[in-house]
Amino acid sequence: MIAHPMRIQGSWRAAMLMLGMMVCGSFVRAAVVFTCSVTASGVSFGTYNPLSPTGAAAVGSWTVICTAVGSGSATVAGTLYLSTGSSGQYATRTLVSGTNKLDYNIYLTPAYAQIVGNGTAGTYAPSASGTVTAGQVYQVSGNFYGFMPAGQDSAAGGYSDTLVVTVTY
Repeated sequence: MIAHPMRIQGSWRAAMLMLGMMVCGSFVRAAVVFTCSVTASGVSFGTYNPLSPTGAAAVGSWTVICTAVGSGSATVAGTLYLSTGSSGQYATRTLVSGTNKLDYNIYLTPAYAQIVGNGTAGTYAPSASGTVTAGQVYQVSGNFYGFMPAGQDSAAGGYSDTLVVTVTY
């Protein structure tokens, strides 16, 4: 009598294992792995005229390229972030020449309304997604719009700032 319940229990385990293998097998998908890179051109304001009533504007660009390897297809989603630069804040970025500074910022559109940052403190972090089949490339490009307000009185010199562009995917 004791052997019979053990045999039933063993059969139950084997049946559950078989069922589990069938269920898991039905959800197996081909694996696609993405490798992404980002390139960006600098925003160069040229010569700043503090007497100009309009300020200075400049355009830079960025490109994200993701390559899919493996088999099958999958959706890749990515978000682009910009660092604060030398100012340490998104609200006003700063170009520096020695101890002299000029305020500027980087925007998503030429309307200069959405500051590109990390998605916090009122900044915007652009994102995109698309379905890619293994062996294909997914590419997204866009522009950065720089603006330096008028009326900043600062010494002549070469001003610069360094921003880090990061893409998470």
